[in-house]
Amino acid sequence: MIPSTAVDAVIISCGTELVTGQCVDTNSAWLSAQLTPLGVKVVEHVTVGDNVTHLASAIRRALDGASMVILTGGLGPTLDDVAREAIAAAVGEPLEENSEALAQVRAFFDRWQRPMPESNRRQAMIPRGCEVIANPRGTAPGIRYSRDDRHLYAFPGIPAEMRAMFNAAVLPRLHAVTGGATTESARLLCFGISEAKLGEFLADLMQRGRNPSVGTTASQAVLSVRVLSEGGSAEEARRLLQADVAEVRRRLGTTIFGEGDDTLECVVARLLVEHGETIATAESCTGGLLSKRLTDIPGSSAYFLRGYVTYADAAKVDLLAVPADLVSKHGAVSEHVAGAMALGCQRAAGSDYAISTTGIAGPTGGSPPEKPIGLVYIGLAHSTGVETLRVLCGDHLTRDEIRDRSCKTALNLLRLRLLGVGSAEGR
Repeated sequence: MIPSTAVDAVIISCGTELVTGQCVDTNSAWLSAQLTPLGVKVVEHVTVGDNVTHLASAIRRALDGASMVILTGGLGPTLDDVAREAIAAAVGEPLEENSEALAQVRAFFDRWQRPMPESNRRQAMIPRGCEVIANPRGTAPGIRYSRDDRHLYAFPGIPAEMRAMFNAAVLPRLHAVTGGATTESARLLCFGISEAKLGEFLADLMQRGRNPSVGTTASQAVLSVRVLSEGGSAEEARRLLQADVAEVRRRLGTTIFGEGDDTLECVVARLLVEHGETIATAESCTGGLLSKRLTDIPGSSAYFLRGYVTYADAAKVDLLAVPADLVSKHGAVSEHVAGAMALGCQRAAGSDYAISTTGIAGPTGGSPPEKPIGLVYIGLAHSTGVETLRVLCGDHLTRDEIRDRSCKTALNLLRLRLLGVGSAEGR
């Protein structure tokens, strides 16, 4: 049995396709997401190619340092599937044909009324002394090894097979030994604040050794605040979590736009529906990306009326009634034109709000210092007029990143307006 003390775990993914970048390891992330709420501390993710020596070394090192090791991949029928050999080498036991494993492999082919290829017999080779884990969805049996208070579980790399076997073989044991101890987590999403500034606001909450633990990550201009609480029961962990989440929300205010898997467009869509209001878009540098994101949400017809992609100056004039002399005097990339685009779009669509984007997405076309690559103007027309926002994304970003950042900034500007918060105050 797994000991009734704290459980830490190492997850090992096996596959040359993973270390060469041909495939992305999704198994480790999924396993961590299952283990963490149970109070299991995943201390390391390790990825190893199809090499017996390297994999055996990783397994030995993991078993020396953690009470649980989960290995995925390398249990197929071909010669490059080396997990069985590596486990045998790591635990010092020979491989031998296991009758229970062989029966499972044969039974799979019997269900499909097909003869079992001889190569699949390799999947019945199990290190002596190990247990066999049933695989109801494929041909590769799993392997369970126990030594004192150390436990190794090996599963196929195919996600559907691995998940079914994990749920059947590991979860019941963990539930039995954690004694109700659990971990609760929350993820709060922020936009329009720097990571350094965010860290200053939360510095005391992020001190090491604190429960709950609070940390931040950044991805594509969205900052995530992760709160992780541990408790002797689900109720205790939840109480600790809720107290810290409330404090983070108090400190960061409307900088927080959502939680979990929320996106800015999802949040804006919810607010528009709640208010019973509509939006239209007029895009230049974002080329329709903003309208796409707003209409990616199911039910978007309730709030999205129309979108204009006015890339050429003439299109801005013809479709949005932007004065030609305004463009010639200030240039298409200017606050004047951004504001006129938004107002023209609002009038043409008859919408409550209209957002415009005009800028220099690069990699060419900039004229620094006045108009460098990454300069974007956003206009937002509403019932009381129009506001504009100048954004310097930075010429270090790629074209796609500048367009992405522009869309997020535009959506956040609308979000703050819907909340009744000024853009400067919201950031």
